[in-house]
Parts: sequence; C-alpha cells; structure tokens
Amino acid sequence: MTRFLFSLLLLVSISVSAQQLKSPSEFLGYELGTQFTRHHEVVDYYEYLAESEPDRVKLTVYGKTNERRPLILAYVSSAENISNLETIRKEHLKNTEGSGNSSKAIVWLSYNVHGNESVSTEASMKTIYELLTNKSNYLENTVVIMDPCINPDGRDRYSNWYNQYKNTPFQVDPNSKEHHEGWWSGRSNHYMFDLNRDWAWLTQVESQQRLKMFNQWLPHVHVDFHEQGVNSPYYFAPAAEPYHEVITDFQRDFQTTIGRNHAKYFDANGWFYFTKEVFDLLYPSYGDTYPMYNGSIGMTYEQGGSGRAGLGIITAIGDTLTLKDRIAHHHTTGLSTIEVSSQNAEKLNQEFRKFYQNKDFKYKSYVLKGDKDKLEALKSLLDKHEIEYGTLNSGSFKGHNYRTGRSGSMSINNNGMVVSTNQLKGTMVKVLFEPNAKLSDSLTYDITAWSLPYAYGLDAIALTSTVSGSSTSANDVVQSVTVGAPTNTYAYLFDWNSMKDARFLAALLNEGIRVRKADHPFNLEGKSFDRGTLIITKGDNENKKDFVQSLLSIARKHQKNITPVSTGYVDSGKDFGSSYIQMITKPKIAVLSGGPTSTLRFGEIWHFFEQQLHYPLTVLDDEYANRVNLDEYSILILPDGRYGNHFSEDQLSKLKNWVRNGGKIIAMGGSIDALDGDKGFGVTKKKFEKDSSENEPQPYKDWERERMKGAITGAIFKTKVDNSNPLAYGYGSEYFSLKLGSSAYEYLDGGNAVYLEKNTDPFSGFAGIEAQQKISETLIYGVENYGRGQVIYMVDNPLFRGFWENGKLFFANALFMVD
Repeated sequence: MTRFLFSLLLLVSISVSAQQLKSPSEFLGYELGTQFTRHHEVVDYYEYLAESEPDRVKLTVYGKTNERRPLILAYVSSAENISNLETIRKEHLKNTEGSGNSSKAIVWLSYNVHGNESVSTEASMKTIYELLTNKSNYLENTVVIMDPCINPDGRDRYSNWYNQYKNTPFQVDPNSKEHHEGWWSGRSNHYMFDLNRDWAWLTQVESQQRLKMFNQWLPHVHVDFHEQGVNSPYYFAPAAEPYHEVITDFQRDFQTTIGRNHAKYFDANGWFYFTKEVFDLLYPSYGDTYPMYNGSIGMTYEQGGSGRAGLGIITAIGDTLTLKDRIAHHHTTGLSTIEVSSQNAEKLNQEFRKFYQNKDFKYKSYVLKGDKDKLEALKSLLDKHEIEYGTLNSGSFKGHNYRTGRSGSMSINNNGMVVSTNQLKGTMVKVLFEPNAKLSDSLTYDITAWSLPYAYGLDAIALTSTVSGSSTSANDVVQSVTVGAPTNTYAYLFDWNSMKDARFLAALLNEGIRVRKADHPFNLEGKSFDRGTLIITKGDNENKKDFVQSLLSIARKHQKNITPVSTGYVDSGKDFGSSYIQMITKPKIAVLSGGPTSTLRFGEIWHFFEQQLHYPLTVLDDEYANRVNLDEYSILILPDGRYGNHFSEDQLSKLKNWVRNGGKIIAMGGSIDALDGDKGFGVTKKKFEKDSSENEPQPYKDWERERMKGAITGAIFKTKVDNSNPLAYGYGSEYFSLKLGSSAYEYLDGGNAVYLEKNTDPFSGFAGIEAQQKISETLIYGVENYGRGQVIYMVDNPLFRGFWENGKLFFANALFMVD
C-alpha cells in the first residue's frame, strides 16, 4: 500500500469517526453554553469519548475529592501515540537526564481550579471534541493531557447554586440574585482552600493526588484556565514582572510565541485582550509558576466573567457577556496552545532537556537542623515533590545563616539534613529554600517570601558548595518509641514542641485520658523538662479502664517516646501537685462562620481541626450565632475578616460577660478590630502618621508605587518570643513570622507572647518603608486576661494556607495551654 493511499484511508477513517462522534451539545441534550454542566455529566461525556474513541482517548481516575467526586485525566493523541503512551512518557522523562530522544510535545491543560470560574470545564468539552474531529492533525506529534475540572466540589457548589437562583430565561441585569453568590462561593474547594495557591504546599487532597500525576509527565506546556472580573477583557501570556530569576529566556520567549498566536485569532474575531499585566511569575504555588520551576511553559489564561457572570450579564460598557462567549475564548486559546506546541515540538524537547542540565546556582546545598518532628514534617513535604535529601549526623558548616541573615556557621551533632540543588528537582529546591527571592519589581500579585527553613522553624545554612548526606525519605524513618513502663511508675511525661505533639494531646483528650501541663521547667530523675511538658499520672486516670494500654497505644500511633517517672517529687522546679502543674481541660470549641469572616481564613481553621489536629469543632454561622448559648463552649474562634462595627453593643456585652465568666476568645486578623480598646477589651490599634514632608502631591501615574510604601506583600520578619507565656510553649526566644499586611497593634499591658521590636527590616520578601515604620514595636501574638477568661490576639495568621508549619503550635497553645 502506498504512503499516499494509507494517509487517504486514515483521513477517511477519522472523517467517518468524527461524523459519528457526538458533540457535547448532542450528548448532553442542550446547547453548550445554555446551562452549567454538573460534574457527573462532564465525567459522563469524557467516558463516552473514551469508549467511542479508545484508540485516541485514554481516561484515568487519579483520585477523589473530599466530597467523593472523581478527579479525572484524559490523554488525547493519535492512535499510534496512545498505543505507545507509556513509551512516550518514559522517553520524555529521559530528557531530564540528558539522554532523551523524544519527538512529541506534551501539553497539559488544567480547567476549573476555581469552582465558580466555571466556563473552563465547559470549554474543555468543546476543545477535546474539536481535537478529535477538525483539529486531529495537531495530535500527530502531540500528547494532550486534559484535566476537565481540578475542583469538582467547588464547581458543583456554584453550578447547583446558580441553577437554584437563576431566572428563566437568565437575567442579564447584574443586580439580579443570580449574579451575587453568598458567603460561601464556589471558588474554593470543600475546605475553602484556594487550590491555585496549593501546588507547592500540598495541603489539599486534590493537590496531592494531582501532583503525583504531574510528576509522572512533567509536561512541556501547562495551562491553567481561569476567570477574572466581569468587565475585564481576556488575559493571556506573556506574564507580568516580576519573573523569578530561575525562569529561562526560552520560557519567557515561548510565552510570547504562544501569546502572539492567540492574538492572531482574537484579532480576527475582534475580541479584546491584554498581556504582560497583573499576573506575575514569582510565588511558587500557582498553576503557572510551579510548572515553570519544573521545566514547563506555565501559563495562566483569564477570561472575564467568574461567578458573577452566570449565563449572561451586562458589562459596565453595556455589552452582554454570555457563557457562550466565554467558552469560545477559552476554546480558542486552548487549541491555539496545542497548535503552537505541535509546531514547535522539536524545540520544546531541546529546551526541556537544557532546563534539566546542571545549574550554576549561588547556593548548592541547604543544611538544616532542629526538632526531629519538624524535620520529619519537612521531609514528608519533600517526598511528595520527589525532592531528594540526605541525613547529616555531624559536621560544621559555614554559609548564609538564616537565623542571623548574614554569613555564619552552624554545627550539627544529630537531627540534621541536607538538600542539594544538584538533583532533578534542583530548580525547585532553589525556589523553595532560597533565603530571599530576588524581586525585579515590588508590584506583585501574591506573597514574596516562603522559604521553607523559616516556614518549618528550622535552623539552616545555605552553602555555595555541595554537601552530601546519607539518602533517606520520611517513609523510611520509623522512629523508635521508648515505652518503658515499670510497675512503680507514678506518671508518664511527654515533650511539647510540634504539631505532632498537639495531635497526640488531642488524641489523649478525645480518648478521655486526663493530662496535666507544666507551667515551669523542672528536673526529675536526672532529666530536664521544659514548659508545656505533658504529665499523665496514674492517680488522675485511676478510673479509666485499661488506662496504661490506651496510653501506650496512642503513643505508638503518634510515634511518641514515653518517659516514665516513679515520683512527683522533682529535683528542681514545681512538684506535680503544685498549682503550676495544671490539668488541661478538654475544651469545647466553636468557630464563627459567614457574615464578616473570610471564607479562606475560616477554611484554614476548619481544615486545621479536621485534617491536621483531628479534634471536634462546632461551626456557628453568623446568621444565628447571637441566639446560641455560648456557655456551652469554652472557646470561640473569630477568623480573620472584615468586621468593622459588626458586633452590636448588646453582642459585645454578651461576649465580655462570657469571657469574664471563664470563656476564651481567639481573635485573628481583622476580627481584632471588633474587640479593640474602645469596645471594652485591652488591645489598641497603633496610630501612625506619615512624615508631613512626604505629603506632597504625587503624579497619578505613580500612585500604585506610592501605595506600595505602606504595603507588606507576604514578608518574613524576625520577632521576639516570651516563651514563659503559655501561648509560646515549645518555642525558643525568636520566631520568624509571615506578615501579610501592615495592620498593627500596640503592646498589651501584659501577656505579649510574640512581638516585633524596633528593627523591622524583613528577613525575606517585600515591605514598604512606611509599613515597616508602622509595625515597629507592635504585637504579633498575645494574651489578655479578662475576669476568669482570656482573649488571645493573633495579628499574624499562623494557619495561612496551611503551610507555615512552625506557626501552628501557637494555635494549639491557644487551645490547650492558655488557661
């Protein structure tokens, strides 16, 4: 058979198949863009395509969401490529070792990471259909991986809400209910996390499961499809400054190549668009930056619309933006991306191979030491990223000292580890561990500091030379649990340093085991014990059936070493019968939701209790919280948000009486404003006046940069810690805090657990000069005693996005140690 005849038969075969293949509209029974498709219907369509075109579509379920919805990937390519998919994948990954001979372009399209940016899932169905019909020629040298919905829980939340409230036919008036979601919008996942900020931190099940698949492919191109405000035109690459310094010239240039191709189609249709604005490439946990740091061309595409647009809405200039319009735009850029990638497959492979060649980074190794629980927590994260590390048992190292911010040395006697940039994920190591990311522009879209040694509370040295350690993984380390339990045991002692210890305590309290805490250091039987040490006596638990067996079982599960002691008579410090050895009361905890609270900040608390601490939490919605009898609870958490004068005088009076009678409020971020000194509690917002010499009128063109003088865009500051305060048990004398804004409060009259002194230069990240002046000598975390209760103030957020591991013990202390 001649090549010509074979090609002709192939085209005829594809043409017949295309005629038989149902479009999304034909399959769903309604015209695409006239309704929002629920997730199970989307899955049904992809399954139909895989069954109808098994030689060109391979479907896999890679996980489930918290609400049990499937997470799926569709591999789309020519029949020949699909039959050799595993071979193509392995040959592509050989490029990371410099030995690959791949000729295929790998393009990954991710849709609907934000649930109420709902158009992209609809566009994905149109795009895959078009690839299998009119654009199948793109697939000859390209493997397209499509994730039709990264966030099914959020998307179904939005779709169901919109279907409930929309007019029939839909109402384009932006004032109509269908254009105004409630407090819990569809943007976030089940735990109200923003999945587009979780690629690096992997706190959410969707992110964890997706990254396993991503690491199997490491695509040449990755696109994250989004929506923005209703009145914004379409945004596509190239991105805005700042670009992280590790991003290569080719990655920048290829963004422009793709952007110009998009522009060609948008120009032909008269569609508006913009580039090189707003969306930068710095923060490592986005769906565009994370792939960039792994060798991809990572890009964000933003369509105007989002949760407000519905099926159609009148824009500010009087145009009508419909769901069909939005589908057309995302469909166009998706196909355009594949087209350009197909045309440049050889170049993509060459440059991908170059990306993984040895880099001449300034710092070649990062040596860390600290509490073994914190080291294991960091190792667990690195394992998920497939980042290699080694164990160090001894040595002295000189380089950039994270604790001082300048050159210094550090010795390791045990509990040390090293992470080198001389590995496949070396670029990712540099980005996650570098002391201070280089900023080419202070106008950024997100936080500017995240360095893992600070986030995990570890001492670290960055070295310009390569250091080797013995190879291990967190899964390889099985800590030995010392469970000596002689018959004359009086009490069992446990240390208090980490979230692992907090989970252990939560499990004990849930099991009904009575636990005391030490409010003073003490020495006993030749050993020293710090404040916060957990003390479990036989006498306190004599009525607990199988007490010792239950304690040992929980200790083994949480890998906690036990120190049994034969007496409560200490060598120095306070005896176990002292009033300084208090029983930890099992708290009943409530958190406010809705109304003035931020969904993201509420979600961080919800996730902390259910997925990290494993301790019960009652959610009180703002709509009815005022009618709830707070005497049923010992702790009320007020998440960050916009409170203003939210609480009436009567509500504040009730809160104050409840605290006075023994209740505890944990006020976070913006909720502190609702409790400040004018309203009866002791915290006071800091007054700050700019230097009058700086009050001269500024040119309009400079207003944004002038505004940055008073801003802090996620910077790391070194703070002072009073670790005699129960809120700071388990910490040293210093703490590196991630500060997300310039809100500032004066020191309390007493109870300042963590605070900033005069020097407010950030150790990492950007902070404007006026903001630094404003936060000088201000509170970070503190406790105010009020009657028999307390108000705990958390100006900075220790639970931010779930990744600042070293801050979480402050929150656990607020729950269990402060009384």
